[in-house]
Amino acid sequence: MSNHILGISCFFHDSAAALLSDGLVVAAAQEERFTRKKHDASFPFHAIEFCLSQAGLKLDQLSAVVFYDKPLVKFNRLVETYLSYAPRGFRSFLAAMPVWMKEKLYIKHTLRQELGRVSGVPVSSLPPLLFSEHHQSHAASAFFPSPFEQAAVLCIDGVGEWATTTTWMGDGQSLTALWEIDFPHSLGLLYSAFTYYTGFKVNSGEYKVMGLAPYGDPKFAQTILNEIIDLKPDGTFRLNMKYFNYCVGLTMTNRHFDELFGAPPRQPESPLTQREMDLAASIQMVTEEVVLRLGRTLQSETGARNLCMAGGVALNCVANGKLLRAGVFDDVWVQPAAGDAGGALGAALVAWHDRSEASRTVRPKDGMQGAYLGPSFGSDEIRTVLQAEGAEFVELDEATLLDRVATLLADGKVVGWFRGRMEFGPRALGARSILGDPRSASMQSVMNLKIKYRESFRPFAPAVLDERVSDYFEHDRPSPYMLMVAPVREDLHVPLKSDEQALFGIERLKVPRSTLPAITHVDYSARIQTVQEDTNPCFYKLIKAFETKTGCGVLINTSFNVRGEPIVCTPQQAFMCFIRTEIDCLAIENFLLLKTEQTRVEHDRSWMDEFELD
Repeated sequence: MSNHILGISCFFHDSAAALLSDGLVVAAAQEERFTRKKHDASFPFHAIEFCLSQAGLKLDQLSAVVFYDKPLVKFNRLVETYLSYAPRGFRSFLAAMPVWMKEKLYIKHTLRQELGRVSGVPVSSLPPLLFSEHHQSHAASAFFPSPFEQAAVLCIDGVGEWATTTTWMGDGQSLTALWEIDFPHSLGLLYSAFTYYTGFKVNSGEYKVMGLAPYGDPKFAQTILNEIIDLKPDGTFRLNMKYFNYCVGLTMTNRHFDELFGAPPRQPESPLTQREMDLAASIQMVTEEVVLRLGRTLQSETGARNLCMAGGVALNCVANGKLLRAGVFDDVWVQPAAGDAGGALGAALVAWHDRSEASRTVRPKDGMQGAYLGPSFGSDEIRTVLQAEGAEFVELDEATLLDRVATLLADGKVVGWFRGRMEFGPRALGARSILGDPRSASMQSVMNLKIKYRESFRPFAPAVLDERVSDYFEHDRPSPYMLMVAPVREDLHVPLKSDEQALFGIERLKVPRSTLPAITHVDYSARIQTVQEDTNPCFYKLIKAFETKTGCGVLINTSFNVRGEPIVCTPQQAFMCFIRTEIDCLAIENFLLLKTEQTRVEHDRSWMDEFELD
C-alpha cells in the first residue's frame, strides 16, 4: 500500500502544499498562484486541493499531514523577545498578540478545522497532523531531493522559530543538525533591513536590491562591517541591535540607522538615486562575504565535497555563484523553492524519512522533476477558454508551432509561453514564461517597461541549451533553476567607448555589454537557466529551433506576469496577461495567438489596481 504524505506551509508568507507518494514528489504549488494574491500567507486550501487531485487522492487516504514549523516555539520566541526589550515595543506587542491568540497559538486546532473544510470529512477522520521545525524543513528540502548521497547543508533565512542560520550534515537517509545562529542575529533580516531602507517591500523586494547592486559602488560596506555586523573569520556573526527596530517595532530600522547612513529611508516608488545603488552594492558585498565564510567553515568542519542550500537567502543567486566559483565545494545544489513555500516540501520529506524504512533514492539530476510540479491543462480545456474569451487562434502540430514561434522570436517579437506543468518556486523555467531575443539591445527596457510594467534596471535571465552553457558563460555545469549567476564569457564582451566608461548608475543600463545585451548585467554577469531535453523537451526544442535560425542557443526567459501579479497558472490568466500587455504572441500548448489578429485588446490600465505593487 502506498504511503502518501502532505506537507503544508502557511500563516507567515508564501503558503504552499506539496505531496509525496512513497517518497517521490508528485505535486507542489504555492497558494498565490490560485488566489492571485502575491506571497499569499493564508491556509493553502487551493494548493492542497490541486495536490490531492493530481494524485487522485482524498485527504483521508493520506498517511500524515505535516506542518513546516513549530508555532508554539515561535510564540515563545516572540514573548521572550518582547520581555527582554520591555517596556519598549508595547505597541508592536499589542498589534501582534490578537493574531497569535486567535490563529497561531491554537494552530493545531486551526489546521485541523481547515483540513476538514478541504476534505468535507469529520475532523476525527483526518490523518495524523505532525510538525517539523522550520529550519529542519528547509534542510530536508535542500538535501533529500539533491543529487548527492552525502552533503553539507546550509540554511539561511530571516528567522524560523529561533534559528536564522543552521548547518547540517546529510548522509543517505539521515540529516544531522550541527550548529546554528539564533534570532535576533540574522543575515536575512539584515538584508531585509536594507530592502526596507532603500524603499522596497520586505519579503518581496530583496531580489530588487540584488538586481540594483551592480549599478552601485560598495562604499558603505566597511560601515556595515564596522558598525552593524560583527563578522567573525568563520562566518558567524552578531548584529548591533542598536540600529534595528524589528524586535520591538513596526519597522525594520530606526533613527540610529538613519543617522549612520545620513538620511531617512527612501519613500517607496520615489526616484532611485546613486545612494540607493551604493547601499545595495554594499549589503550585497557583505552578504556574499558572510556566505563565503560560512561555506568555508562548514566544508572545513565536515570535509563534505558537496553543499546543499535552502532558506530565503539561498535565493541570492549572486552569492551562490560566487560560492560555487570559489571552489570551496565541488558542487552546490540549491532547492528551487528555497523560501517558505519549499518548507512544505521539506516538512513532508522529514516525515517520510523519519517514518519510512525504504532507502533514499538519489537521482543523478535531482528529485525535483525540473520543478514542474504544478497544474497542466489539456487541449479541449484550452480551446474552450479561448473561444469563451473571443480569441483568434490557430491550433498547430508541435513541429509547426516551434518553427513559427522561433521565427517570431528571431523577428524581435515577445512571446508568452505556456506549456506543461506550472513551476514550483519563484522562478519561471519555461512552463509559464515570457520569451524574447537576447541579441536585442532594446529588449530589456521594452520588456520591463511595456510588458512587465516594472523598474527598468531589473535584469532578465538567459535560458541556454545545457550543452552550450560554456559557449556563452564562465560556467561548466547544469543550473536548471536560475539560482546561479556567472560571468558572460569575455570573448562576447563589447568594448566600452571612453564616454561610455564615464557613465554611472542607471545610465550604464543603456550601454550594450556583450553580444547578448538583453541578458548581460552591467557587471557582465547573467542569472543562468540551463535547459535539458529530457526535463523540458518542448522548451529545449524551441531554443534549438531559435538556434537553427539565428545561431544563438539562448533566449530571454522571464516570468509570465506583470509587476505585483503572481505567475499565471491557468490559460485564462495567460490570455488576459497577453491581451492587457504589449506581448506580441501567445503560445498555449499547441495554440498560437498573434496580437495583431485579436479583436479584443484592453488599453485601460485600471486592471493593474488588482495587484498590490511588490
